[in-house]
Amino acid sequence: MPRLVRDRLTWVMYVQLALWVYFLYGFGPVAPLLRDEFHVSRTLTSLHGTAFAAGGVFGGAVLPMLTRRLGRHRLIWGGLGLVCLAAIGMFAAHHIALTLACALLGSLGGSMAVNAINAAITDHHGTAAPAAISEANAAAAGVGVIAPLIVGATFAAGWGWRSGLVLVVLPVLAVAWYARTAAVRPPEPARPNGAHAPHRPLPRTFPLALASLFATGSIEICLTLWGSDVLRDHAHVSAGVATAAVSTLIAGMVLGRLLGSRLVLLFRPTRTLLAALAVTLAGFALFWVATQAALAMAGLVVAGLGMGLHYPLGIGLALAHSDGQPDLAAARASFAVGIAFAVAPFALGALADRVGPHSAFLLVPAFALLSALAIARLDRLTLAPRAG
Repeated sequence: MPRLVRDRLTWVMYVQLALWVYFLYGFGPVAPLLRDEFHVSRTLTSLHGTAFAAGGVFGGAVLPMLTRRLGRHRLIWGGLGLVCLAAIGMFAAHHIALTLACALLGSLGGSMAVNAINAAITDHHGTAAPAAISEANAAAAGVGVIAPLIVGATFAAGWGWRSGLVLVVLPVLAVAWYARTAAVRPPEPARPNGAHAPHRPLPRTFPLALASLFATGSIEICLTLWGSDVLRDHAHVSAGVATAAVSTLIAGMVLGRLLGSRLVLLFRPTRTLLAALAVTLAGFALFWVATQAALAMAGLVVAGLGMGLHYPLGIGLALAHSDGQPDLAAARASFAVGIAFAVAPFALGALADRVGPHSAFLLVPAFALLSALAIARLDRLTLAPRAG
Protein backbone atom coordinates (compact mmCIF):
# COMPACT_ATOMS: atom_id res chain seq x y z
CA MET A 1 0.00 0.00 0.00
CA PRO A 2 1.44 3.44 -0.91
CA ARG A 3 2.63 5.54 2.03
CA LEU A 4 1.92 9.26 2.15
CA VAL A 5 4.79 11.28 3.66
CA ARG A 6 4.02 14.92 4.50
CA ASP A 7 7.07 17.17 4.47
CA ARG A 8 7.35 20.97 4.55
CA LEU A 9 6.83 21.21 0.80
CA THR A 10 3.66 19.13 1.06
CA TRP A 11 2.18 21.43 3.71
CA VAL A 12 3.11 24.56 1.76
CA MET A 13 1.38 23.20 -1.35
CA TYR A 14 -1.68 22.32 0.74
CA VAL A 15 -1.85 25.91 2.02
CA GLN A 16 -1.29 27.39 -1.43
CA LEU A 17 -4.23 25.42 -2.77
CA ALA A 18 -6.34 26.42 0.22
CA LEU A 19 -5.76 30.13 -0.41
CA TRP A 20 -7.13 29.85 -3.94
CA VAL A 21 -10.11 27.88 -2.65
CA TYR A 22 -10.85 30.62 -0.11
CA PHE A 23 -11.23 33.10 -2.98
CA LEU A 24 -13.22 30.63 -5.11
CA TYR A 25 -15.67 29.56 -2.41
CA GLY A 26 -15.85 33.02 -0.89
CA PHE A 27 -16.98 34.47 -4.20
CA GLY A 28 -19.18 31.53 -5.22
CA PRO A 29 -22.29 32.22 -3.10
CA VAL A 30 -22.38 36.00 -3.71
CA ALA A 31 -23.98 35.70 -7.16
CA PRO A 32 -27.49 36.37 -5.76
CA LEU A 33 -26.09 39.34 -3.82
CA LEU A 34 -24.59 40.77 -6.99
CA ARG A 35 -27.92 40.26 -8.75
CA ASP A 36 -29.65 42.24 -6.01
CA GLU A 37 -26.95 44.94 -5.97
CA PHE A 38 -26.78 45.51 -9.71
CA HIS A 39 -30.48 44.78 -10.43
CA VAL A 40 -29.71 42.35 -13.26
CA SER A 41 -31.10 38.96 -14.31
CA ARG A 42 -29.82 35.58 -13.19
CA THR A 43 -28.62 34.99 -16.73
CA LEU A 44 -26.40 38.08 -16.64
CA THR A 45 -25.18 37.33 -13.12
CA SER A 46 -24.23 33.81 -14.20
CA LEU A 47 -21.67 35.36 -16.54
CA HIS A 48 -19.39 35.47 -13.50
CA GLY A 49 -19.22 31.69 -13.84
CA THR A 50 -18.44 32.17 -17.51
CA ALA A 51 -15.67 34.62 -16.60
CA PHE A 52 -14.22 32.06 -14.19
CA ALA A 53 -14.40 29.53 -17.00
CA ALA A 54 -12.69 31.79 -19.51
CA GLY A 55 -9.81 32.33 -17.12
CA GLY A 56 -9.45 28.59 -16.62
CA VAL A 57 -9.60 27.82 -20.34
CA PHE A 58 -7.06 30.51 -21.20
CA GLY A 59 -4.86 29.30 -18.37
CA GLY A 60 -5.03 25.78 -19.75
CA ALA A 61 -3.99 27.05 -23.17
CA VAL A 62 -0.91 28.88 -21.92
CA LEU A 63 0.11 26.62 -19.03
CA PRO A 64 2.42 24.28 -20.97
CA MET A 65 4.32 27.28 -22.39
CA LEU A 66 4.39 29.11 -19.05
CA THR A 67 5.58 25.99 -17.23
CA ARG A 68 8.48 25.59 -19.65
CA ARG A 69 9.43 29.26 -19.41
CA LEU A 70 8.80 30.00 -15.74
CA GLY A 71 8.79 26.66 -13.94
CA ARG A 72 6.24 25.58 -11.36
CA HIS A 73 7.58 27.72 -8.49
CA ARG A 74 7.07 31.02 -10.32
CA LEU A 75 3.83 29.80 -11.87
CA ILE A 76 2.30 29.02 -8.47
CA TRP A 77 3.26 32.31 -6.85
CA GLY A 78 2.42 34.34 -9.95
CA GLY A 79 -1.00 32.72 -10.00
CA LEU A 80 -1.65 33.48 -6.35
CA GLY A 81 -0.52 37.06 -6.98
CA LEU A 82 -3.23 37.39 -9.64
CA VAL A 83 -5.77 35.99 -7.18
CA CYS A 84 -4.80 38.72 -4.69
CA LEU A 85 -5.15 41.39 -7.38
CA ALA A 86 -8.60 40.03 -8.21
CA ALA A 87 -9.66 40.16 -4.55
CA ILE A 88 -8.45 43.74 -4.23
CA GLY A 89 -10.20 44.60 -7.49
CA MET A 90 -13.45 43.08 -6.23
CA PHE A 91 -13.18 45.25 -3.13
CA ALA A 92 -13.18 48.38 -5.27
CA ALA A 93 -15.52 47.19 -8.05
CA HIS A 94 -19.13 48.39 -8.03
CA HIS A 95 -20.09 47.69 -11.64
CA ILE A 96 -20.82 44.29 -13.13
CA ALA A 97 -18.24 44.76 -15.90
CA LEU A 98 -15.54 45.24 -13.25
CA THR A 99 -16.61 42.26 -11.12
CA LEU A 100 -16.62 40.13 -14.29
CA ALA A 101 -13.08 41.29 -15.08
CA CYS A 102 -11.94 40.44 -11.56
CA ALA A 103 -13.54 37.00 -11.79
CA LEU A 104 -11.61 36.40 -15.02
CA LEU A 105 -8.33 37.56 -13.48
CA GLY A 106 -8.80 35.49 -10.33
CA SER A 107 -9.67 32.37 -12.32
CA LEU A 108 -6.61 32.77 -14.53
CA GLY A 109 -4.40 33.02 -11.46
CA GLY A 110 -6.12 30.10 -9.78
CA SER A 111 -5.75 27.96 -12.90
CA MET A 112 -2.03 28.70 -13.05
CA ALA A 113 -1.51 27.88 -9.38
CA VAL A 114 -3.74 24.82 -9.07
CA ASN A 115 -2.50 22.98 -12.13
CA ALA A 116 1.13 23.56 -11.20
CA ILE A 117 0.40 22.39 -7.64
CA ASN A 118 -1.34 19.21 -8.84
CA ALA A 119 1.52 18.36 -11.20
CA ALA A 120 4.08 19.05 -8.45
CA ILE A 121 2.18 16.85 -5.97
CA THR A 122 2.08 14.06 -8.57
CA ASP A 123 5.85 14.19 -9.09
CA HIS A 124 6.63 14.66 -5.41
CA HIS A 125 4.47 11.81 -4.05
CA GLY A 126 4.51 9.24 -6.85
CA THR A 127 2.17 6.33 -6.17
CA ALA A 128 0.75 8.12 -3.12
CA ALA A 129 -0.23 11.11 -5.26
CA PRO A 130 -4.00 10.32 -5.39
CA ALA A 131 -4.09 10.29 -1.58
CA ALA A 132 -2.02 13.49 -1.40
CA ILE A 133 -4.25 15.26 -3.94
CA SER A 134 -7.36 14.20 -2.02
CA GLU A 135 -5.85 15.35 1.28
CA ALA A 136 -4.70 18.63 -0.27
CA ASN A 137 -8.23 19.29 -1.46
CA ALA A 138 -9.60 18.33 1.95
CA ALA A 139 -7.36 20.91 3.57
CA ALA A 140 -8.39 23.45 0.95
CA ALA A 141 -12.06 22.70 1.43
CA GLY A 142 -11.58 23.10 5.17
CA VAL A 143 -10.54 26.68 4.50
CA GLY A 144 -13.36 26.92 1.98
CA VAL A 145 -15.87 26.17 4.74
CA ILE A 146 -15.10 29.41 6.49
CA ALA A 147 -15.05 31.53 3.34
CA PRO A 148 -18.86 31.77 2.86
CA LEU A 149 -19.26 32.16 6.61
CA ILE A 150 -16.89 35.13 6.66
CA VAL A 151 -18.38 36.65 3.52
CA GLY A 152 -21.92 36.12 4.82
CA ALA A 153 -20.99 37.53 8.24
CA THR A 154 -19.41 40.67 6.80
CA PHE A 155 -22.47 41.13 4.59
CA ALA A 156 -24.87 40.67 7.51
CA ALA A 157 -22.80 43.06 9.65
CA GLY A 158 -23.16 45.79 7.04
CA TRP A 159 -19.48 45.75 6.03
CA GLY A 160 -20.21 44.22 2.63
CA TRP A 161 -19.21 40.84 1.23
CA ARG A 162 -16.10 42.38 -0.35
CA SER A 163 -14.50 42.86 3.07
CA GLY A 164 -14.56 39.12 3.67
CA LEU A 165 -13.16 38.27 0.25
CA VAL A 166 -10.15 40.61 0.34
CA LEU A 167 -8.87 38.97 3.54
CA VAL A 168 -7.12 36.37 1.37
CA VAL A 169 -4.28 38.79 0.61
CA LEU A 170 -2.58 38.72 4.03
CA PRO A 171 -2.14 34.92 4.32
CA VAL A 172 -0.80 34.76 0.75
CA LEU A 173 1.91 37.24 1.73
CA ALA A 174 2.64 35.33 4.94
CA VAL A 175 3.04 31.96 3.21
CA ALA A 176 5.16 33.52 0.47
CA TRP A 177 7.49 34.89 3.15
CA TYR A 178 7.72 31.49 4.85
CA ALA A 179 8.39 29.61 1.61
CA ARG A 180 11.14 32.06 0.72
CA THR A 181 12.87 31.99 4.10
CA ALA A 182 12.58 28.20 4.39
CA ALA A 183 13.70 27.69 0.76
CA VAL A 184 10.69 25.49 -0.02
CA ARG A 185 10.26 24.93 -3.76
CA PRO A 186 8.19 22.40 -5.73
CA PRO A 187 9.83 19.85 -8.05
CA GLU A 188 10.20 21.22 -11.57
CA PRO A 189 9.48 19.43 -14.85
CA ALA A 190 12.49 17.86 -16.49
CA ARG A 191 12.95 20.74 -18.95
CA PRO A 192 11.11 23.83 -17.68
CA ASN A 193 13.33 26.26 -19.59
CA GLY A 194 14.73 24.08 -22.33
CA ALA A 195 13.82 23.59 -25.94
CA HIS A 196 10.30 22.56 -26.71
CA ALA A 197 9.85 18.80 -26.68
CA PRO A 198 6.83 17.53 -28.63
CA HIS A 199 4.10 16.06 -26.47
CA ARG A 200 3.15 12.45 -26.94
CA PRO A 201 -0.53 11.72 -27.64
CA LEU A 202 -2.43 11.21 -24.42
CA PRO A 203 -3.92 7.72 -23.91
CA ARG A 204 -7.39 6.91 -25.20
CA THR A 205 -8.62 6.63 -21.61
CA PHE A 206 -7.72 10.27 -20.91
CA PRO A 207 -10.82 11.82 -22.57
CA LEU A 208 -13.04 9.74 -20.28
CA ALA A 209 -11.37 11.31 -17.24
CA LEU A 210 -11.90 14.74 -18.86
CA ALA A 211 -15.59 14.01 -19.46
CA SER A 212 -16.01 13.16 -15.79
CA LEU A 213 -14.16 16.30 -14.72
CA PHE A 214 -16.48 18.39 -16.90
CA ALA A 215 -19.58 16.79 -15.39
CA THR A 216 -18.47 16.91 -11.76
CA GLY A 217 -17.15 20.44 -12.20
CA SER A 218 -20.62 21.38 -13.48
CA ILE A 219 -22.22 19.90 -10.36
CA GLU A 220 -19.88 21.76 -8.03
CA ILE A 221 -20.19 25.16 -9.70
CA CYS A 222 -23.99 24.88 -9.92
CA LEU A 223 -24.38 24.10 -6.23
CA THR A 224 -21.84 26.62 -4.98
CA LEU A 225 -22.93 29.44 -7.29
CA TRP A 226 -26.71 28.97 -7.22
CA GLY A 227 -27.39 26.74 -4.20
CA SER A 228 -28.04 29.78 -2.02
CA ASP A 229 -30.65 30.99 -4.54
CA VAL A 230 -32.58 27.73 -4.18
CA LEU A 231 -32.42 28.07 -0.40
CA ARG A 232 -33.94 31.56 -0.69
CA ASP A 233 -36.54 30.55 -3.26
CA HIS A 234 -37.62 27.10 -2.05
CA ALA A 235 -36.63 26.92 1.64
CA HIS A 236 -37.45 30.60 2.29
CA VAL A 237 -34.33 31.69 4.16
CA SER A 238 -32.84 35.19 4.23
CA ALA A 239 -30.11 36.31 1.83
CA GLY A 240 -27.42 36.44 4.52
CA VAL A 241 -28.30 33.01 5.94
CA ALA A 242 -28.50 31.45 2.47
CA THR A 243 -25.06 32.82 1.58
CA ALA A 244 -23.49 31.46 4.76
CA ALA A 245 -25.40 28.16 4.46
CA VAL A 246 -23.31 27.17 1.46
CA SER A 247 -20.68 26.37 4.10
CA THR A 248 -22.70 23.26 4.96
CA LEU A 249 -22.02 21.97 1.44
CA ILE A 250 -18.31 22.70 1.80
CA ALA A 251 -18.24 21.14 5.28
CA GLY A 252 -19.52 17.93 3.73
CA MET A 253 -16.82 18.21 1.08
CA VAL A 254 -14.13 18.53 3.75
CA LEU A 255 -15.28 15.36 5.47
CA GLY A 256 -15.61 13.57 2.14
CA ARG A 257 -12.07 14.46 1.15
CA LEU A 258 -10.65 13.44 4.50
CA LEU A 259 -12.32 10.05 4.15
CA GLY A 260 -11.37 9.87 0.50
CA SER A 261 -7.66 10.36 1.17
CA ARG A 262 -7.82 7.05 3.04
CA LEU A 263 -10.22 5.23 0.71
CA VAL A 264 -8.07 5.73 -2.39
CA LEU A 265 -5.22 3.93 -0.63
CA LEU A 266 -7.53 0.90 -0.31
CA PHE A 267 -9.90 0.93 -3.29
CA ARG A 268 -9.67 1.66 -6.98
CA PRO A 269 -10.23 5.37 -7.72
CA THR A 270 -12.85 4.62 -10.38
CA ARG A 271 -15.02 2.57 -8.01
CA THR A 272 -14.59 5.14 -5.25
CA LEU A 273 -15.70 7.92 -7.59
CA LEU A 274 -18.80 5.98 -8.66
CA ALA A 275 -19.74 5.52 -5.00
CA ALA A 276 -19.16 9.24 -4.40
CA LEU A 277 -21.51 10.14 -7.26
CA ALA A 278 -24.23 7.99 -5.67
CA VAL A 279 -23.80 9.81 -2.35
CA THR A 280 -23.96 13.16 -4.14
CA LEU A 281 -27.24 12.23 -5.81
CA ALA A 282 -28.76 11.11 -2.50
CA GLY A 283 -27.85 14.41 -0.84
CA PHE A 284 -29.04 16.44 -3.80
CA ALA A 285 -32.41 14.66 -3.71
CA LEU A 286 -32.90 15.67 -0.07
CA PHE A 287 -31.80 19.25 -0.78
CA TRP A 288 -34.10 19.52 -3.80
CA VAL A 289 -37.29 18.25 -2.15
CA ALA A 290 -36.82 19.98 1.23
CA THR A 291 -38.92 23.04 2.03
CA GLN A 292 -37.37 23.52 5.48
CA ALA A 293 -33.96 25.12 5.84
CA ALA A 294 -32.59 22.45 8.20
CA LEU A 295 -33.46 19.58 5.85
CA ALA A 296 -32.14 21.45 2.82
CA MET A 297 -28.84 22.11 4.57
CA ALA A 298 -28.64 18.48 5.67
CA GLY A 299 -29.00 17.54 2.02
CA LEU A 300 -26.15 19.89 1.16
CA VAL A 301 -23.94 18.21 3.76
CA VAL A 302 -24.63 14.75 2.29
CA ALA A 303 -24.13 16.03 -1.26
CA GLY A 304 -20.87 17.57 -0.13
CA LEU A 305 -19.67 14.21 1.19
CA GLY A 306 -19.81 12.83 -2.32
CA MET A 307 -18.72 16.02 -4.06
CA GLY A 308 -15.61 16.18 -1.91
CA LEU A 309 -14.18 13.26 -3.88
CA HIS A 310 -15.20 14.43 -7.35
CA TYR A 311 -12.34 16.76 -8.22
CA PRO A 312 -9.47 15.02 -6.35
CA LEU A 313 -10.31 11.66 -7.89
CA GLY A 314 -11.08 13.16 -11.28
CA ILE A 315 -7.82 15.09 -11.56
CA GLY A 316 -5.94 12.14 -10.09
CA LEU A 317 -7.35 9.87 -12.81
CA ALA A 318 -6.50 12.43 -15.49
CA LEU A 319 -2.90 12.67 -14.28
CA ALA A 320 -2.62 8.90 -13.88
CA HIS A 321 -3.77 8.43 -17.50
CA SER A 322 -1.34 11.03 -18.89
CA ASP A 323 1.41 8.62 -19.98
CA GLY A 324 3.93 10.41 -17.77
CA GLN A 325 2.94 13.95 -18.84
CA PRO A 326 1.31 15.44 -15.72
CA ASP A 327 1.78 19.10 -16.68
CA LEU A 328 0.15 18.55 -20.08
CA ALA A 329 -2.67 16.55 -18.49
CA ALA A 330 -3.23 19.24 -15.86
CA ALA A 331 -3.43 21.89 -18.59
CA ARG A 332 -5.94 19.85 -20.59
CA ALA A 333 -7.93 19.15 -17.44
CA SER A 334 -8.29 22.87 -16.87
CA PHE A 335 -10.10 23.05 -20.21
CA ALA A 336 -12.67 20.54 -19.00
CA VAL A 337 -13.21 22.36 -15.71
CA GLY A 338 -13.20 25.73 -17.47
CA ILE A 339 -15.85 24.65 -19.95
CA ALA A 340 -17.92 23.32 -17.08
CA PHE A 341 -17.67 26.66 -15.31
CA ALA A 342 -18.75 28.38 -18.53
CA VAL A 343 -21.59 26.14 -19.64
CA ALA A 344 -23.19 24.86 -16.44
CA PRO A 345 -23.94 28.06 -14.48
CA PHE A 346 -25.00 29.94 -17.61
CA ALA A 347 -27.33 27.10 -18.66
CA LEU A 348 -28.73 26.84 -15.15
CA GLY A 349 -29.12 30.62 -14.80
CA ALA A 350 -30.85 30.95 -18.18
CA LEU A 351 -33.15 28.03 -17.38
CA ALA A 352 -33.86 29.44 -13.91
CA ASP A 353 -35.03 32.73 -15.45
CA ARG A 354 -37.66 30.71 -17.32
CA VAL A 355 -38.74 27.94 -14.95
CA GLY A 356 -37.30 29.07 -11.60
CA PRO A 357 -34.11 27.98 -9.85
CA HIS A 358 -35.69 24.94 -8.19
CA SER A 359 -36.76 23.23 -11.42
CA ALA A 360 -33.59 24.30 -13.21
CA PHE A 361 -31.52 22.40 -10.66
CA LEU A 362 -32.60 19.12 -12.24
CA LEU A 363 -29.58 19.67 -14.48
CA VAL A 364 -27.46 18.43 -11.55
CA PRO A 365 -28.50 14.74 -11.70
CA ALA A 366 -28.03 14.84 -15.49
CA PHE A 367 -24.41 15.91 -14.97
CA ALA A 368 -23.98 13.16 -12.35
CA LEU A 369 -25.19 10.56 -14.85
CA LEU A 370 -22.72 11.79 -17.47
CA SER A 371 -19.84 11.45 -15.02
CA ALA A 372 -20.95 7.97 -13.94
CA LEU A 373 -21.11 6.75 -17.54
CA ALA A 374 -17.61 8.08 -18.29
CA ILE A 375 -16.08 6.56 -15.15
CA ALA A 376 -17.84 3.21 -15.61
CA ARG A 377 -16.36 3.05 -19.12
CA LEU A 378 -12.92 4.01 -17.80
CA ASP A 379 -13.20 1.29 -15.15
CA ARG A 380 -13.95 -1.31 -17.82
CA LEU A 381 -11.08 -0.23 -20.07
CA THR A 382 -8.36 -0.60 -17.46
CA LEU A 383 -7.86 -2.84 -14.47
CA ALA A 384 -6.12 -0.01 -12.61
CA PRO A 385 -4.92 3.49 -13.54
CA ARG A 386 -1.27 3.62 -14.43
CA ALA A 387 0.85 5.81 -12.19
CA GLY A 388 1.64 9.25 -13.67
